[in-house]
Amino acid sequence: MNKESWLKTVMKFAKPCKRKLFFSIFLEVISVAGGIVPYFGVYQIIILFFEGKQSVRDILFWTSICLLGYVIKLLFHAFSTTLSHISAYTVLEGMRMAMANRLMHAPLGTVLNQTVGNLKSIIIDRVETIELPLAHLIPEGFSNLLLPICVFIYLFVIDWRMALASIITIPIAFIAYGFMMRNFNEKYSDYMEASTYVNGVIVEYVEGIEVIKTFNQSTTSYEKFEKAIYSFKEYTLDWFRSTWKLMNFGGAVLPSTLLGTLPIGILLYKQGSLSPAELTMCMILSLGIIGPLTSFTVFINDLKSIEYAVKDADELLNLIELENTDKFVSIKEYDIELNNVSFSYDGTHSNEVLSSLSLKIPQGNFTALVGPSGSGKSTIARLIARFWDVSEGEIKIGSTNIKEIPLSQLCDMVSFVTQDNFLFNCSLLENIRLGNPKATDEEVLQAAKSACCDEFISNFEKGYHTSAGEAGGRLSGGEKQRIAIARAILKDAPIVILDEATAFTDPENEDKIQKSIAALTKGKTLLVIAHRLSTIKSADQIIVLEKGKIKSKGTHEKLLKEGGLYKDMWTAHIGAKLWAVNQE
Repeated sequence: MNKESWLKTVMKFAKPCKRKLFFSIFLEVISVAGGIVPYFGVYQIIILFFEGKQSVRDILFWTSICLLGYVIKLLFHAFSTTLSHISAYTVLEGMRMAMANRLMHAPLGTVLNQTVGNLKSIIIDRVETIELPLAHLIPEGFSNLLLPICVFIYLFVIDWRMALASIITIPIAFIAYGFMMRNFNEKYSDYMEASTYVNGVIVEYVEGIEVIKTFNQSTTSYEKFEKAIYSFKEYTLDWFRSTWKLMNFGGAVLPSTLLGTLPIGILLYKQGSLSPAELTMCMILSLGIIGPLTSFTVFINDLKSIEYAVKDADELLNLIELENTDKFVSIKEYDIELNNVSFSYDGTHSNEVLSSLSLKIPQGNFTALVGPSGSGKSTIARLIARFWDVSEGEIKIGSTNIKEIPLSQLCDMVSFVTQDNFLFNCSLLENIRLGNPKATDEEVLQAAKSACCDEFISNFEKGYHTSAGEAGGRLSGGEKQRIAIARAILKDAPIVILDEATAFTDPENEDKIQKSIAALTKGKTLLVIAHRLSTIKSADQIIVLEKGKIKSKGTHEKLLKEGGLYKDMWTAHIGAKLWAVNQE
């Protein structure tokens, strides 16, 4: 990423706070002006002493002026940094909201290909690194450039030769810094790569610690963890060792302005070009001209930090979105039709999950998809919900291609319940209300009762107001599924898709889940994906899939008579149930 692109990204998100940024800089200019006043006051006091006109009144007057200037400097700097911090957090908010919005509109496959650790690292950690340098770089970077210029002009007014003498150390130090920075971009890039790797190893180790303990792999895994930490430490130390001599030399030479001002000042004083007061003032001013410049070494590193943070953020900010339309479509029928649908997750024909598949799901009917793992069952369900777009062919709802339906409208039309049900860290009541945020408490309670949730939720001391985080460890997989079904009941969408919604159900609770599903799907277009074939015996049609193609279809009885794959699956299922009963 080039400098213009990352800066352009930051400025794009800074538009809502552009006035605050300019006002922050304006206030910092006043702060810098206030910072110059003490120099002028000290100069006047020095003149009073050299001319023998010092008096308590005059010294107190100029001391008050110095103090006033210092107070102005502090106050306006505080106002400036307050505005700059507000602006910085506005930029962060804008970037995070844009990334979240992008993830919502990107194909689900693109999102799922990102690890949770990587998404958290970018959205939280990497974006957060922008705040501190951005908040300080705007006002302080400007003042650290403006203050030396003002001091230099002040020196130039006193004597141009002393002004030049005060910056004699700058080229010497900058030559040292130039040699030190000659491969800075390459080194910083390697550093960020090493940092990303070690962070990934740490996350992997922590997230996989249960598996590591289970399979007694603690020694091997810890060795990888230890090597990553050690390698990162050695890299950073090697980089430091390669720069510390030049860095220390530059840091020592740059602020040593007396190396130039002292000999030249004494020479000019002897020649009568400088008065004692002017010589003293020039030396004081020269000490203040370099200090702010030394902070630019920090700002260079901050700029790189922002650049790489924005570079990582751009990965999410520029995700390809699903095509969307804003034109509302009138849908009167809710039958679903797949016409010659082909799909692959990587976009290649050689890895197609579905191949030229055609399928009709009548409105108000119960259709089930069964088949071995990897046959394409879940893929069909997610394509209907448009988590991805088909590679070839089309999917229609009520004779309308789903690509022509706004995503928000399609979302309202489809309820999707999976085996992996996520509960947000809010009350169980609000978790169910997610199905319809406008629903009343009574409607939420009715949906919960229809989904057979009321019994186990009532066991909690706070009932429906129990936090999902607090209840999470006490809820079984089946109970979480019933909460998800309650959400879907509350949503009351005309199309319901259940993807392995009974996966975590034990025989004891299977009847409750079936009652929940019956309440959810009454009068709906229902598509169910199930491994438990006993749950889809009553389906109006059962589609048997194998390797992305339809192997057979029909009712439960028809498919059993035909034999083949479905009969084999049913025999295996009944055998598993009998084994479970005998074990009990």
